[in-house]
Amino acid sequence: MMANLMDGKVAAITGAASGIGLECARVLLREGASVVLIDRDKERLNELSEELGDRAFPLVADLLKPEENSGILPRILDMTGKLDIFHANAGAYIGGNVAEGDPDAWDRMLNLNVNAAFRSVHAVLPYMIEQKSGDILFTSSIAGVVPVIWEPIYTASKFAVQAFVHSTRRQVAKHGVRVGAVLPGPVVTALLDSWPKAKLDDALANGSLMQPQEVAEAVLFMLSRPSNITIRDLVIVPNNVDL
Repeated sequence: MMANLMDGKVAAITGAASGIGLECARVLLREGASVVLIDRDKERLNELSEELGDRAFPLVADLLKPEENSGILPRILDMTGKLDIFHANAGAYIGGNVAEGDPDAWDRMLNLNVNAAFRSVHAVLPYMIEQKSGDILFTSSIAGVVPVIWEPIYTASKFAVQAFVHSTRRQVAKHGVRVGAVLPGPVVTALLDSWPKAKLDDALANGSLMQPQEVAEAVLFMLSRPSNITIRDLVIVPNNVDL
């Protein structure tokens, strides 16, 4: 049953072609929002805009290209006329031992999870400050508060996100802009493709993985609080997760 909690709102979500980003888009559309789906996968975005209806707008951008990332706001406004919610969701995952890792792969992940995410927020934040309202939301991770032994580089990227969220929130709260993070435990998405099969099978069997829909409903809770309340960090984990 649609409660229209987001009626009239415009949201933009990065990494929206799959996983948590796509499920967040579905939930916000269900609740009456218009949603700009930002991703580099043009074909998938076009499919989704057909599937999701006339309040879903595809915006093809490679966030690792600085000029494309920094140029997203005018493109969003051309499509929708305004922006109320920006969800910096795009990210990548790398686990494994540091001694056996590939620093070039680390660089790409760190650029996406940290630099590109911060740049995308920089692109939209002045607009929200000027209109004196808006929500900036990050998809962070339980690894942003608990150093996870099997994923040191990913953990480091999410600790950086948490530091940015907490400090930026305090800078912009006086302008009516909220900044928060949702911090899921393990979620069944493409990010887990690099997990060892035995570890993934065990996690599925013992109930220590969540579905993206669970995260999307938590995001809706955060965004639907009264304007004088910020959910700064919302940690959501399966009951059986051992962290």
